[in-house]
Amino acid sequence: MSTYEKNDKNQAVITVTVSGEDFEKAVEAAYRKTAGRYAIAGFRKGKAPRKLIEKYYGEGVFFEDAFNEVCGPAYGAAIDELKLIPVSRPDIDIKEIKDDKTVIFTATVDLKPEVKLGKYKGIKAEKNEYTVSDDDIKRELDASLEKVSRMVDVQDRAVKSGDTVSIDYSGSVDGVKFPGGTAENQTLVIGSNTFIPGFEDGVIGMEIGQEKDIQVTFPEDYHAEDLKGKDAVFAVKLHGIQ
Repeated sequence: MSTYEKNDKNQAVITVTVSGEDFEKAVEAAYRKTAGRYAIAGFRKGKAPRKLIEKYYGEGVFFEDAFNEVCGPAYGAAIDELKLIPVSRPDIDIKEIKDDKTVIFTATVDLKPEVKLGKYKGIKAEKNEYTVSDDDIKRELDASLEKVSRMVDVQDRAVKSGDTVSIDYSGSVDGVKFPGGTAENQTLVIGSNTFIPGFEDGVIGMEIGQEKDIQVTFPEDYHAEDLKGKDAVFAVKLHGIQ
């Protein structure tokens, strides 16, 4: 037997009644399954009569195991009987175990929400048209190639635009080195325009192991005040090309 009420959280609070006859069968099954846990003087474990165990440990000694036995099937039968669609595990609460072993418990469970459809027929939507050019396709293909590309060492040619190089450099103005103008094993992508204008062009054509002086002019808007517009020389040594 089962009934339910629906609360304001879209939950069903189901009240389930398990007959005393069914619960007694579950208690007997629990006794047979767990009797070996209990020590009674004069009896080997598992051989003591049920009544004696209940006398020593209390009448409800097997109730928890028995309830676990009947709860699942009783809850499942209630869901089918009431034609509910739960979407969560039930929160079980035992309300009463009567003298005749009739068990009453509640199961609180979230229900599948009810969906009320609005006016959806006759709705019109604009269809977006997309034109894909050959340039768009090439751009996507190049991006995909870039994602899976790998760097490989180059040994048999000089530097060209697009290469990644490893260099040492030391910059000076009027023969005097300036702060921040020296580095070792610096990685530089030729053509990235991350160095002073003219520097990367000067690296193009260098071969591994070669040393070269590259003359550049700092831009007028360079961030270091004392280097703006100054002519400089960078002594460069090329270690590797990729």
